[in-house]
Amino acid sequence: MTSGDTGRDAEIQLPVWKERKNETSEVKRARLLYESRKRGMLENCILLSLFAKKYLNTMTDAQMAQYDRLINEPSNDWDIYYWVTGAQEPPEEFNNEIMNLLQEFAKNRDMEQRLRQPDLEYLFKEAQ
Repeated sequence: MTSGDTGRDAEIQLPVWKERKNETSEVKRARLLYESRKRGMLENCILLSLFAKKYLNTMTDAQMAQYDRLINEPSNDWDIYYWVTGAQEPPEEFNNEIMNLLQEFAKNRDMEQRLRQPDLEYLFKEAQ
C-alpha cells in the first residue's frame, strides 16, 4: 500500500482452483465430504453437507469432478448459494447434471427439517 491507501480497495488474490490429479475415488469422496461441511457460510454448510450425505457415495467419477469444481472453483460461497436456490442463473460452466441435482435437492420437496449438518456416524454404519 502506498501512503494514503486505506486498504478498502485492496483486493485479496485467491489461488486459482486446480483439479487434483491421481486422486483415488475414496480419497476424493472423503475430501469432498469435508469440503461440503466446512464452508464460508452456515447456509452452504447445511445444504452441501446434507446433499453430500445423500448423494456423494453414489456419484460417478464424472459427477464427483463436477461437484468438486462447483464447490471449489467459485471464490464466493454466496454465488453457489444463489445458483443452487435459483436466485441467480448459474454460469454455463456450472450448469450441469450436479447443479440440476443440487437445485432439486434445495427445493426440499419432502419438507425435511434442515437446521444443522448431519452427524458423521452415517459414514461408519456400512463398515460395521
